[in-house]
Amino acid sequence: MQLCPNQRFNEALIKTAVLLYQVDGMVSLTEQDYLEEMIEGLHWQSPICKEAFLTQAIHEARLAKETEQSMEFLKQQADDLKFDAATVVEVAMAITGIDGERSERETELLHYLTHKLLARELINPVTEPVAS
Repeated sequence: MQLCPNQRFNEALIKTAVLLYQVDGMVSLTEQDYLEEMIEGLHWQSPICKEAFLTQAIHEARLAKETEQSMEFLKQQADDLKFDAATVVEVAMAITGIDGERSERETELLHYLTHKLLARELINPVTEPVAS
């Protein structure tokens, strides 16, 4: 089944958020609550239920973290995350900061996400026609 761009974005956003809350090795209730609330607000258009998808995303993110492939994991999501880069940054900043402190690894992944993977979409220069 071919997923629409919005659904691919939703899935990539969940995977990214899960990785970002797991990467520091401590999962707080506030992070889990934020993630659940964020997921609940998504317009889900998949035959796979949100809960099953989340379970799979947790497994994939944990594996990426354990094998030190976190940046590669983010890179795999990049094309779909570009659908709404501003929302990605908003969620990433919130989920990494909601527990009161960003670890060095969280900060490193945020930088990679915003300065390497989504930089063009975040800049999005406004060009106006030149008057002749």
